[in-house]
Amino acid sequence: MIATADGKIFINPTGNPGMASGGMGDVLAGIIAALLGQGLSAEDAMKLGVYLHGYVGDRVAESKGPIGLIASDIVDGLPNALAELAVLPT
Repeated sequence: MIATADGKIFINPTGNPGMASGGMGDVLAGIIAALLGQGLSAEDAMKLGVYLHGYVGDRVAESKGPIGLIASDIVDGLPNALAELAVLPT
């Protein structure tokens, strides 16, 4: 779940328990910071960042298995995920 300071709640459908490992939050924070740096609003960066983080985690779990994911797996999977989702800077 994602919550904003003004009380909005969003449910993210991506991600898996294998992502509960050290460094995953740091990767998520980096993704959100990068999206903010590209000009997205805080709310949009948060929603897209959380979705993308989980999306990559799901793809990695499909290929490596659901246990033992590490933060660098997410970082390494970002380029392919961005291409799959066609998320391009404007």
